[in-house]
Amino acid sequence: MADNLYFAGMIGSGKTTLGRRVSQILQCEFLDLDEEMDARLGYSFHRLVAEQGWLAFRELEYEICKDFARRSQAVVCLGGGTVRYRWNLDAIAGSGRVILLEVSLDELIRRVQSADRPRVNPGTDLAADVRMLWANHSDKYYRAADLVYRAEGKSLEAEARELVEIIRERGW
Repeated sequence: MADNLYFAGMIGSGKTTLGRRVSQILQCEFLDLDEEMDARLGYSFHRLVAEQGWLAFRELEYEICKDFARRSQAVVCLGGGTVRYRWNLDAIAGSGRVILLEVSLDELIRRVQSADRPRVNPGTDLAADVRMLWANHSDKYYRAADLVYRAEGKSLEAEARELVEIIRERGW
């Protein structure tokens, strides 16, 4: 593996879980944008959004993307909305491949039902927020992707091994 592998997708798509397992199989570093953000802040990014808004979150996200792009041979889990912003894609351009984890909306909602995440669309419940985000931005996720992988219907181990096989076949 020469470049980074960036795992992208909506909240609940399995970026962190599948990305961590893929990094173990490939024996490379695993980086998670949400975890890095919390570490830099010293508290949950949810608090950042609540206190300073989404702009402050997006500015820090961009800085982290630039830092991750300077790394190599890492599996990087991006945030759920990272690829919706051109500047983040510009920051990671040329430093790796983007793998979009595709999951049905019903499954995404099922997976994140108990998550207490800040809403992008104020006044909505989590299910409505997820549906609105996908309806408004799905094209951005697909455009960002070098590979689209259906991350649903198999065990974590089966998905991780299948994805590693695809990565190796492509020479990534």
